[in-house]
Amino acid sequence: MVDFRLNKYLARIDLKATPRADLSTLTAIHAAHVNAIPFEGLDPLLGRPVKLDLASVQDKLVDSRRGGYCFEQNTLLKAALEEIGFKVTALGARVRWMSSPESPLGPRTHMLLKVDLDDGAYLADAGFGACVIDAPLRLATDVEQRTAMGTYRLSQADGLFSLSARQSSGWRVAYSFNLEPQIQSDHELGSWYTSTNPLAPFVHTLIMERVSGDKRYKLINRRLAIEERDGNVVVERPIGSAEELGRILDETFGVVPPVSADELFVRLPA
Repeated sequence: MVDFRLNKYLARIDLKATPRADLSTLTAIHAAHVNAIPFEGLDPLLGRPVKLDLASVQDKLVDSRRGGYCFEQNTLLKAALEEIGFKVTALGARVRWMSSPESPLGPRTHMLLKVDLDDGAYLADAGFGACVIDAPLRLATDVEQRTAMGTYRLSQADGLFSLSARQSSGWRVAYSFNLEPQIQSDHELGSWYTSTNPLAPFVHTLIMERVSGDKRYKLINRRLAIEERDGNVVVERPIGSAEELGRILDETFGVVPPVSADELFVRLPA
């Protein structure tokens, strides 16, 4: 058993209010987490192992200027919420963001959380890197739910929930899931597949994202995009040098990479 250092986590996300197991705290933590701890897949890109034990996740995401992908982000968020007193269930999802509607379901390569409150169940997810969610969502179907940075909708068919996000081009399915609880070994298997399979995007593509206030910052290889709510792009530009990449990692994402910006830059396709 590893102790969870709640005070260090709250300091890392800069949350000063006294946490309680209620919707107000859940909402505040969710927004503060995605602002302070960016989504990033540097380790799979660099061929480094992704460790999901709680001690390693705290060392990386709390004690260091690093982020992580869904299994790390939501392992950390789950531990924090449980330490506060929330009832949390880990779930597994099948990503659909880049899939055509008629394509078959893939493996469970995404982790999310169900949080049970007195007024019902909510989804918490600080780690969906294609469209980082900035607030908990009610587990309720066929209603639009607005957050500061997006509009979301849950549907249900054939025993599966599907979460969709409104984009400038219309609704887009993020992932599909059911309510079957997942255990640590399920996440370990999904993370291993995601971080080592040559067809997985993280193995060959730098993906980073951070949601802060009314802006969403996305880094895909050598391109930086800034979006407003519902995926409306306001800035998109190339990154022309390792020096510029290092500055963006530091100033926009608050990340110190495990290798130099020069070494990272040469790995990235233009």
